Amino acid sequence: MANQLTLKEQKILLKIARNAITKKLQEEVILPLTLKEYPPKLQEKGACFITLKKKSTLRGCVGSIEAIQPLIQDVHDRAIAAAFQDYRFPPLTLPELEEIRIEISRLAAPSIVKYQTPEDLIGMLRPEIDGVILRYQTRRAIFLPQVWEQLPTAELFLNRLCIKMGLDQSIWRETPLQVETYQVQKFQEDD
Repeated sequence: MANQLTLKEQKILLKIARNAITKKLQEEVILPLTLKEYPPKLQEKGACFITLKKKSTLRGCVGSIEAIQPLIQDVHDRAIAAAFQDYRFPPLTLPELEEIRIEISRLAAPSIVKYQTPEDLIGMLRPEIDGVILRYQTRRAIFLPQVWEQLPTAELFLNRLCIKMGLDQSIWRETPLQVETYQVQKFQEDD
């Protein structure tokens, strides 16, 4: 991914994410970010996913795929959403906060994959490099590149994405879907 964030910029974003969650847990007033206080790259529009892990187990993951607001604001907002609005988990509690590790995936802009056959599609996906967005009619599902660790083949990856979309796992073999790929710059808090 081009235009990588520096280590200093990464640390700023991780701190913003943790502070946002902490303030929400402590029921403090969350003041708007003053963008001009941060490095220019963090003020640029950006999209991210925030993944919360508790003892290496997923505890929340929420993100955006379109860069519609400053990256630093997206990190702030998605951190709160990952902690309190991921429908798969109960809201985070204050006693859990010390056990939570935050991972940020900064997304590059997606690119449409033009393919003719299911076999073409399989050959075009790059495990552990590409995140994938599938769209069918009004439905959409997305997996980060990190999901390849659990779903190491393109077939399994696409099957599970279809299921996540609420469709039969083999629809990608039978019906042309809109497929987009993207890459991420991933970084996380130290253990």
